[in-house]
Amino acid sequence: MEKQFKIISSFIALVIVSQVFVGMAADSSAPLLDPDGKPADMTKPVQVYIMLGQSNMLGFGKVAGGAGSLENAVKENNKYPYLVDDDGNWTVRKDVRNVRVMNFKDYLNDWLTISGRHIGSEIGIGHYVGNAVDAPVMLLKSCIGNRSLGWDLLPPGSEPYEYEGKTQPGYRGTPNNPQGNGEKVVGEWYAGKQYDDDIDSAKQVLANLSNYYPGAKKYEIAGFFFWQGAKDGGSAANSDRYEKNLVQFIKALRKEFNVPNAPFVVGTMGQGVKGSGGNTGKITDAQLAVDGKSGKYNEFKGNVATFYSNPVSMGGSANGHYSGNAETYMNIGEGMGRAMAELIEEGGGASQSNTTTSRPESIRRAARSLASGKLEVLNSTLMKALVKLSDAGVLGSGKVIPLSLTRAKVSLVSVQNDNTLIFRSVSGKKVPIASAKLKPVDFANLSVLVSKLKPNSKDALALAGVYLECMGRVEMADKNFSKAGPESTATMAVFFE
Repeated sequence: MEKQFKIISSFIALVIVSQVFVGMAADSSAPLLDPDGKPADMTKPVQVYIMLGQSNMLGFGKVAGGAGSLENAVKENNKYPYLVDDDGNWTVRKDVRNVRVMNFKDYLNDWLTISGRHIGSEIGIGHYVGNAVDAPVMLLKSCIGNRSLGWDLLPPGSEPYEYEGKTQPGYRGTPNNPQGNGEKVVGEWYAGKQYDDDIDSAKQVLANLSNYYPGAKKYEIAGFFFWQGAKDGGSAANSDRYEKNLVQFIKALRKEFNVPNAPFVVGTMGQGVKGSGGNTGKITDAQLAVDGKSGKYNEFKGNVATFYSNPVSMGGSANGHYSGNAETYMNIGEGMGRAMAELIEEGGGASQSNTTTSRPESIRRAARSLASGKLEVLNSTLMKALVKLSDAGVLGSGKVIPLSLTRAKVSLVSVQNDNTLIFRSVSGKKVPIASAKLKPVDFANLSVLVSKLKPNSKDALALAGVYLECMGRVEMADKNFSKAGPESTATMAVFFE
């Protein structure tokens, strides 16, 4: 049941985004399920996600205080309900380990929860990844503030170059010796020094795995998160070179850990506006360019995603840590976590070549529209399937599902013949809701639930495919149609124009 729950929740987390595009913006109102507090299956390797960047990746979102604090957002404005339990205490995920190191020193080593004075993007990231992965998860954050990609974090493989008559050092080079000799420079700061320290610090954690994830014996590097850019914005040379450096950074990290296709998620700076020009605009455009859906880097299709932070950012700029606004850190964390969950669902990181089997961007088909008058028929078809499952007792134990009408965790208990759904809150109270009050995202979530509860039903898969396509999720819909086969797919095709 727990494994099935994980699969269902990961699908739901993906469906709730109404549209996917390069640098996708978060729907911060989309509800996540409360964690169940249970440990992960420790027979499986720990899935390690390495988090890199500068000070905003460290995290400066205020936990306590008035407006802009996490307590205010959660306990006064009822946002991010999965962070608190019914008694108002911070929830704890015992399947996600939260580890932070900085220059070989431990700063945090605990289960994912709210503690201390500040939060970072790891909270939103951890809940989405924890739901999407059916295995132990470790978020391994290794970074420090005030570091640039063009100098401090310059990755291996970066060569010296000329900018306005001045030679910029390559990896492990210095201003006096831009080429370097390939070795670390002792007693002097050099290009890539922080890259070396951050990676070595992370490897130190992995070499002592059980000290950081109790009971763990093996691990796999499952992906990377990178949220950075403010320091580079102060340099014209670094801004102009940012895209090239970022591409090399992704490649170098994958080579460093021998994971050539590991999912990689980039977050833009909150104040950065795409296409705006200037140093910050150049960096934002560079970050969006590496997204696999941009079509610019074929090798990144299906395994690199960029989250465009500007629409969900508040409190000021990255240099000012967004004035400590916790909602900014939560929103960006959720967005980056959701992007990683999508890469996981689409198969990013599988042991395979960089050759993608997805359609090129130029010929990827557009989502079809429902034919006139077919929406009611479609929803009626889904409700009839739910009634049959309810009558068969499949829903008797209560299936957890997010609902747009409530921010709390609810369970689907039964569905009556009059198309009324009965939900149960954590407190045990049963609440009837008419299907007419459900929104399109609710029907989409329900259709995915049905396809999981009836894994051998090709019609259920095809029906979920129709809803996914209605939500703009063409690639996921096509996967469902492929699994359903031509007969069931043709049956459901009548719903489209």
